[in-house]
Amino acid sequence: MKQTLIIFLSLLISGSCAMCQTVPLWKTLPDAPPMPQADESGLAPVNDIEMYYAIFNKDGQEPVILLHGGLVSSDEWGFEVPLLSKTHKVIVVDSRGHGRSSMSDRPFGYNLMTSDVLQLMDYLKIEKASIVGWSDGGVIGLILAYKYPERVNKLFTYGANYNLSGYKTEPTDSVLAARFMEKVQSNYRKLSPKPDSFAEFRKALGKMYSNEPDLNPTDIKIIKAPTVIACGQYEQFITLEHFQDLSRLIPNAKLVILPNVSHGGPLQDPAQFHQAVVNLLDHN
Repeated sequence: MKQTLIIFLSLLISGSCAMCQTVPLWKTLPDAPPMPQADESGLAPVNDIEMYYAIFNKDGQEPVILLHGGLVSSDEWGFEVPLLSKTHKVIVVDSRGHGRSSMSDRPFGYNLMTSDVLQLMDYLKIEKASIVGWSDGGVIGLILAYKYPERVNKLFTYGANYNLSGYKTEPTDSVLAARFMEKVQSNYRKLSPKPDSFAEFRKALGKMYSNEPDLNPTDIKIIKAPTVIACGQYEQFITLEHFQDLSRLIPNAKLVILPNVSHGGPLQDPAQFHQAVVNLLDHN
């Protein structure tokens, strides 16, 4: 009887694993692990908001600022921070209105959000840093790199477009999108200083997304920082051709396509993502 039960459980487990494997990695929506304990964290007065930041390996060399994507928070870097902070001073931030940062009445805009990051660097007395930006964070990284080249050491963008022409026209996975929105709304309520304002926040971001990003190719061409333009093999929002165009605009930029992941690549395959980041930061 006991042996029969063991065989049954083994079949059940193996069958469950087989079912799990039918969902491709690039269609998954993993949760980031909890962030490690920061050496320093707080709210910095920048422009017209209070901006959340956290610093890891405070005495480390070669500071790196991690910039998250839209609707989420710096907690999405839960896989990357423990890895990168072994070798670098790592700073994460919550963009205005996101996570723990406050939101003002000013319309969202990438130039304004870039100014927030620059003022935070001044507040923290960081003269120069490498930027790792995911989605919206990558757009901010591009603007920092061409507007303030003396402040950017190296630039790594993942899943970031420079104008609206890069968006795909086919519909995205509505089930996955609904799960994502449920997740971000729940996290917003946990972190935001105005937990009941998600609808207002989402609407304000939507206005920005209807017109931006709209970066001038002439500006992008003057970026001097060593740059990697990265994306997932199964990126669902932006065309491969757009990433190729962006990488060609930036002198000596390298295009990196991470296999078997989508826009959520830093969560879907964190080891692969980290390797791509350190290939730029530590080996160029």
